[in-house]
Amino acid sequence: MKAARLLMLLLALVPLAAAAQTAPAAPVEGSDYVLIADGKPYAPLKGKVEVVEVFGYTCVHCAHFQPVLSAWQKKQPSWVRFTPVPAAFGGYWTPYARAYYAAAKLKVLAKTHDEVFKALHDTGSLPIQNASSEEIAAFYATHGADPKAFVAAMDSAATDLLLERSRDFALATGVEGTPSLVVNGKYRVTGRNYDDTLRILDYLVARERAAGK
Repeated sequence: MKAARLLMLLLALVPLAAAAQTAPAAPVEGSDYVLIADGKPYAPLKGKVEVVEVFGYTCVHCAHFQPVLSAWQKKQPSWVRFTPVPAAFGGYWTPYARAYYAAAKLKVLAKTHDEVFKALHDTGSLPIQNASSEEIAAFYATHGADPKAFVAAMDSAATDLLLERSRDFALATGVEGTPSLVVNGKYRVTGRNYDDTLRILDYLVARERAAGK
């Protein structure tokens, strides 16, 4: 009888042991994310947890991550604010960072964001390097933007200020490559792959939500 009871107890414990082995460990500072000293959100808004993606249209890794991140974004509650911030590292990064802000100003960003990635990395209808403002504007014109207004927006003083703000944020948060995710300006995610990145991101978002209550 004792042996039978012991066997039943061991069988009951097997699922618990298996669950303990498969349960993901909590993300670890310094390994899964970086704590940013004196970090501040890019655009703070009361009651919101900010998730910034520092990205580049010319970055192929950003292009591959875009549909994954977009699917994640659609599942988020209203208190999560997702903010893409184009990296302005200089060189061929900058024209497309300008294009992002011009598209936002002319209200064509929602329908062109994914299309720019495709044009650069799938169809090749936009060049990664040495793209002129006029060439980029011609692409956006196929999506409803006035090309002259688009060039003017790309080259405007307002866009210059936005680029400076992007560079300042990337510098303050220690961003060295793209895509990079930053939560409330305080945490920079350093995931090993897409799934790992989103696991860490979910943890930090929940942590900030709890801290804000």
